[in-house]
Amino acid sequence: MEIAVVVLNYNGRDLLRKYLPALIKNSEGASLVVIDNASTDESVAVLTEEFPEVKRIINPKNTGYAGGYNEGLKSVDADVYVLINSDVEVTPNWLVPIRDAFLSDSKLGAVQPAILSDERREFYEYAGAAGGFIDALGYPFCRGRVFDTLEKNEGQYEDSIDCFWASGACMAVRSEVFHKLDGFYDHYFAHMEEIDLCWRMKSEGFTIKCLPQSKVYHLGGGTLSYQNSRKMYLNFRNNLIMLGRNLPSSQLIPVIFFRMILDGISAFRFLLGGKFSFFGSVIRAHIDFYFHFSNIRKYRKDRKPKWKSLSGRYAGLVVLDYFAKGKKKFSDIVSR
Repeated sequence: MEIAVVVLNYNGRDLLRKYLPALIKNSEGASLVVIDNASTDESVAVLTEEFPEVKRIINPKNTGYAGGYNEGLKSVDADVYVLINSDVEVTPNWLVPIRDAFLSDSKLGAVQPAILSDERREFYEYAGAAGGFIDALGYPFCRGRVFDTLEKNEGQYEDSIDCFWASGACMAVRSEVFHKLDGFYDHYFAHMEEIDLCWRMKSEGFTIKCLPQSKVYHLGGGTLSYQNSRKMYLNFRNNLIMLGRNLPSSQLIPVIFFRMILDGISAFRFLLGGKFSFFGSVIRAHIDFYFHFSNIRKYRKDRKPKWKSLSGRYAGLVVLDYFAKGKKKFSDIVSR
């Protein structure tokens, strides 16, 4: 089985210098590729001069995470793509469980390792933690991270599980399935594209897993800070678009209605707190979603989205559990 470890880089010169050495050292048996998304810093020069053993693909323009990978992966020949952020430190033998999982399960579409924080190594990291889930209203959360609460890793999530989505910070995907499903949805630019892809994979009968036997450490916010208003806009907008693309018709209107209410509450909380850029991000996300709905309708034509039958879906409301009931840990919300 051919595995390609593929880093998408945008103006990450310093991150490449910090994280590529461990990736090169610990990725035995895999080819290494960096897709540069039209960086304006010295990233390409650093790759050429300091890491000549790594294959370079230069995209002509920055089309974000979704478009950047879609374009670059056209030139990568492998059975499995391991898509990894430029700010992730890998550990020895991290690829072994991933390779074994794909070899033993032909219906495995995507997997992720356990993703821990590079800055606070005893804690899980925001982007993926120990496997992604989704609630009845489409809010994503993780084993080890619910909204902004990160759990300390005390061995509570060491079992391999089926989940709803694998994190784009470090996810391995079967290349044949990736291309069959037309990869990521370019319009997202960044955020939610991996959840959308995993949802489509699951609807086609493929499984998504988290393999905590493999561990990596993620810095997080390497391109956009978690407290960036543009990141918030993309998360709100793309989450709505993802629901529009993938929810069955019977759930679509009720879910979007309740999301309008809850997102509106979030927006006015930002406004009352003086976070005017965040308030604007939520409002603009909804406006752009409604303008995008004609594209969503075209996409949904002749498709039969799946939802309630999919594993990794939490039938409750994580917003209610977290904010009203005070349940801050995954294990408090989702029973085994």
